[in-house]
Amino acid sequence: MKTNTANKILDYLTKQGPIKANDIIQYLQISPQATFKQLKNLYSKNLITKSGTPPKVFYQIAKTKLKPPNINLPKKIDETYLIISPEGELLEGTQGFGYFCNKNNLNINKTADEYLNTLKKYDKFKNNGLIDGMSKLKKTFKNIYLDEIYYLDFYSIERFGKTKLGNLVLYAKQSQNKALIYKIYQLIKEKISNLIKEKHIDAIAFIPPTIPRKIQFQKELEKLLTLKIPKFNIVKILNQIPIAQKTLNKLEDRIENVETTIFIDDKKSYKNILLIDDAVGSGATLNETAKKIREKNLVKANLIGLALVGSFKGFDIINEI
Repeated sequence: MKTNTANKILDYLTKQGPIKANDIIQYLQISPQATFKQLKNLYSKNLITKSGTPPKVFYQIAKTKLKPPNINLPKKIDETYLIISPEGELLEGTQGFGYFCNKNNLNINKTADEYLNTLKKYDKFKNNGLIDGMSKLKKTFKNIYLDEIYYLDFYSIERFGKTKLGNLVLYAKQSQNKALIYKIYQLIKEKISNLIKEKHIDAIAFIPPTIPRKIQFQKELEKLLTLKIPKFNIVKILNQIPIAQKTLNKLEDRIENVETTIFIDDKKSYKNILLIDDAVGSGATLNETAKKIREKNLVKANLIGLALVGSFKGFDIINEI
């Protein structure tokens, strides 16, 4: 039951749009404590939303949330579908798929069949949860320095856009969101563990980032995985102007970028080394890093690359990550 004060707040927000708490306090002419109590109650009931962090927090009327469709969709959709709305709401499974169909005026049953058929096309490339990327690499580079390269999933698929893992990697990096990084960790930990066992990996290296961030995606992932094998040290040297790989459209520029910014800071050799990157577009970063390791004779057997997500086509650029 809404109090008279709560109704006044809702009416005021409806008329005035997004406003700060101080504006509401002045309008109601009551104490800040009483105002925040009312705001907290309305927020807990999903009647209002708030954006920002103190002291810049704006309150507004909550948009009508899309209810999950009253329909039974195949379990595969619950397992694989995820979308993030323009306002930043993470919607999974049936709820997310219903949102996608509703927003695009699509028949949900027909679209579900089309989505599952599209997944079947891409699932053909997977073997034990891994996508072999060597054929893509061979089409792109004259010299290959990796013995094997895998993705855990494609970054995006036709018509339906980014995959579940693709969405999570993109927004985890962009928002520096630890909760999303943890969600990724839960999805990938078993696959990485199995790959390490199967390929007898005895050292692991994470490709370092180019752009400085308070929360670095690869560092957080490395901490969560807590792998019980030695870490092989690779460093990224930032020049006067840091240039991210995603901003370079030519393959030769991407190769040059790696040649002049990534260096091997390790002297110990290992039998099998696993290089992990968040995403593979062209494959230049992993391939050129492998070249530098080989030039120092620090691998005795196999150099294996692993990307969380990769592109479907040959030379391709994932500009968003």
